[in-house]
Amino acid sequence: MNPHVLIILLSSLGLGTTLTFASSHWLLAWMGLEINTLAIIPLMAQHHHPRAVEATTKYFLTQATAAATMLFASTTNAWITGEWSITHLSHPLPITLITLALALKIGLAPLHFWLPEVLQGLDLTTGLILSTWQKLAPLALLMQIAPITQPTLLTTLGITSALIGGWGGLNQTQLRKILAYSSIAHLGWMIIILQLAPNLTLLALGTYILMTSTAFLTFKMTTSMKINTLALSWSKTPTLMTTATLTMLSLGGLPPLTGFTPKWLILQELTKQELPIPATIMALTALLNLYFYLRLCYSMALTISPNTNFATTPWRLPPTKTTLLTASTTSMTLMLLPLTPLMLALTL
Repeated sequence: MNPHVLIILLSSLGLGTTLTFASSHWLLAWMGLEINTLAIIPLMAQHHHPRAVEATTKYFLTQATAAATMLFASTTNAWITGEWSITHLSHPLPITLITLALALKIGLAPLHFWLPEVLQGLDLTTGLILSTWQKLAPLALLMQIAPITQPTLLTTLGITSALIGGWGGLNQTQLRKILAYSSIAHLGWMIIILQLAPNLTLLALGTYILMTSTAFLTFKMTTSMKINTLALSWSKTPTLMTTATLTMLSLGGLPPLTGFTPKWLILQELTKQELPIPATIMALTALLNLYFYLRLCYSMALTISPNTNFATTPWRLPPTKTTLLTASTTSMTLMLLPLTPLMLALTL
């Protein structure tokens, strides 16, 4: 892609998200989300592969549906109350519609069906943008309307997303689909605590972005798309595979890695609020996630010679890509747990 076009598209991505962050009016927020969607579509379709075009079309249709629903709900709210302000929602119908529209935008279960299919059709760099940056604007709007949203709706979305994210990833062999279901599960953890402790949602979002960036950058460096292609990476890049294994365990939420921080604090908060059943369900869904991360760890760390591997091993050239970004995100993914009090203080 032409570098000038790329700069314009990335600037538009930043502009759309910033516009939504800064807006207190539903029309401006909607405009920011639309700029965001239109800026990422050329990035998704840039390879002109039928799979990429299909993924782009699916993404456009789902995002357009969510944006139309949101616009309809905010117009209905203006009709009922005479207010376009984001925080002035008083009728349950527009509140529920807007929450579901934003849930569709970020891929919360049961409105998640587009996310694994779309992510599977993209390259790893665009997939990283879709999994991290594209979640920010809708989550900012959800955080603003969380105090007036039905608690039952948020809890249901959170538990369903954690369950679907765990179950959906169990039988996947494609890394991008595994990361998509991982994204759904992590979003479930963010949403369930959104009304009770928004600072924990911010903390979970920050750690999720760090860990997912590390996973995508590692797979990009080893040019891996399936579990099978990870199988013989150990002998070629042992250090990278060691850190990648720990990154997967961090995504699963094992102590003493960074990924344990948000899960621990969210479960603690749910218990404090006397919600033992949601806390128990969320803790059990973490085990489902941990299982498919362990599958990846097994492929990366335990399938070394003389084990027989029936997969076609890709030709591996010495890596020439810059590794600074991967190294820094990996360090933060593995070693931030002792800084939990500081991170909590920063997100308050």
